[in-house]
Amino acid sequence: MIKRSDLDELRSRANIVDVVGDYVSLKRAGVDSFKGLCPFHDEKSPSFHVRPGSGYFNCFGCGEKGDMYAFLQKIDHLSFVEAAERIAQRVGFTLTYEDGGAQRDTGQRARLLEANKAAEEFFVAQLTTPDAALAHDFLSGRGFDPAACAQFRVGYAPNSYDALSKHLLARKFTEQELEAAGLVSRGDRGTYDRFRGRVMWPIRDTTGTTVGFGARRLRDDDKGPKYLNTPDTPVYHKSKVLYGIDLAKRSIGRDRRVVVVEGYTDVMACHLAGITSAVATCGTAFGPDHVSLIRRILGDMNGVDNKSRGEVIFTFDPDEAGQKAATKAFAEDSKFAANTFVAVAPDGLDPCDLRIQRGDASLVEVINSRKPMFEFMIRRAIATYNLETVEGRVGAVRAAGPILAGIRDTSVVDGYVRMVAGWIGVDPADVRAGFSRGSRDVVPASARPVVANADAPTARSFDRNPVARLERDALAVVLQYPTQLGIERAGDVVGCRFTFPILAAVRDAIVASFAEFGSPNWVATVEAAVPEILAPLVVELSLIPLPIQTVSDPITDGMSESQRELVRRRNAEQTEVNLRRYVSDVANSLVDRNLAAAADELMGRLARLDAAENPAAHRDIQQQLVAIHDRRRQLKGD
Repeated sequence: MIKRSDLDELRSRANIVDVVGDYVSLKRAGVDSFKGLCPFHDEKSPSFHVRPGSGYFNCFGCGEKGDMYAFLQKIDHLSFVEAAERIAQRVGFTLTYEDGGAQRDTGQRARLLEANKAAEEFFVAQLTTPDAALAHDFLSGRGFDPAACAQFRVGYAPNSYDALSKHLLARKFTEQELEAAGLVSRGDRGTYDRFRGRVMWPIRDTTGTTVGFGARRLRDDDKGPKYLNTPDTPVYHKSKVLYGIDLAKRSIGRDRRVVVVEGYTDVMACHLAGITSAVATCGTAFGPDHVSLIRRILGDMNGVDNKSRGEVIFTFDPDEAGQKAATKAFAEDSKFAANTFVAVAPDGLDPCDLRIQRGDASLVEVINSRKPMFEFMIRRAIATYNLETVEGRVGAVRAAGPILAGIRDTSVVDGYVRMVAGWIGVDPADVRAGFSRGSRDVVPASARPVVANADAPTARSFDRNPVARLERDALAVVLQYPTQLGIERAGDVVGCRFTFPILAAVRDAIVASFAEFGSPNWVATVEAAVPEILAPLVVELSLIPLPIQTVSDPITDGMSESQRELVRRRNAEQTEVNLRRYVSDVANSLVDRNLAAAADELMGRLARLDAAENPAAHRDIQQQLVAIHDRRRQLKGD
């Protein structure tokens, strides 16, 4: 865990405009506002806004919003820690962690990544040598020409004890660095190349950085495993990477679909057939870290309707290993909000073999004809029973029960019950009885997605009501322009009565966060103080464009540079005046409305009061009314 104080300091040092500007062409759009074309959806007119003062971005077209950490997480599919470390490196700041440790040794990490990059270049070059004949035969036999190999940077490790080691040692890498990167292994006689006489695939993270390798055996005298991967290293963890994710991530995010296959050649076959969202695990079963990675890139959100959910499509080999992989994937199914499917090729062919034998179109057809994961697992469960016997049918019903109990979408359970009854040859009531007796705890409640409130408020939801609109705009001014408003006037605003509970909750969070008023962490502190469902509204309020009149620079042809600078300075000053006037007007309007309501209440009390019986109370109310009148007159003068 990175220390909160470090994150706050980093937020104050880094400018979100610089971070976003690396990906989006931004143009000034008023005071403390920039805009450009949204990088997260296709659009022709810019609706993507960035405010350096608040440190947030927001797209009013697709709804993406957040701070600079969220932007990097979304655009480059990074974890929060990775995003923070990238920004820290950008501004030359050293992060510390909750355990007191300093920032991870980026120097060592950089060296290991450089070693992997150099090894990749070496392997690619070796594929063109005569020693790589077996590799060429293997690749061409699976339908991969030199262009395909170049696209995926496929290479060859020479059948040599130390060819790679000598090459990298000559490049000034140390033996310790090569061992730490998993490129060499250590034996009784010292180190030796880990990969020898094999086809090599570079394994990259989401940023396209090579972190490890997968290698396929070619020679009969090679007694090692068929596939050999880089061991876990400081930069490579097989349970957290997916082969092809660097090439697939844009398609996954755009199409809301990911295809999970079982091997490197399957990924290549899918991409070459046009299925560019294909990825594969790297010598390990599909696990929870893979789920997290895919959900982040897929934009896998809870609380959306069935049609809006993404798709996760698994392909499994028909052998025992493939069936175990299916079982493991099904165990992780509940962690997806997306719909999960299984695609099985005819005759048990894997994607690569299917493409070789029947062409690209057949592979695409298999993926498109995928079946729901639950249907696949139920059929697999009942396939082991003899449905011609009573005992077999009873056993099949019992086997299907726990799977049916794990279906998250209760609206389809009845359909599955009828379908399963037809497959087994029993009455649906028998299946339902078995389903009711089956354990509903197969998928723990803690592992099921939490459905968020689909009616979370947005800033635009207050447009039609003028009272709500004024309260919303006043809060937006407090969040966006605390310096121009000033803490005393901000206190007047939040001291007003808010008639809408949602906006009142935001006001309460602002009051609770006043210790950070106007600081670089101002909006982030307010965001953290509201109920979780209102956090997006706080971000949106800190970004919504406000009708502040800006003064554009006129045509200055024929002017000297000093004259142009004078014009620009005057225009900037006038824009600042307009900003302060707008901020003041909004605050005054809300305070005046609150004073008017208070005056009406006092007038009612005064009308109900008998002055003769209680002259002191009558006099006190009159004095309050005079004070309110004076205050309202002062506001109009302001």
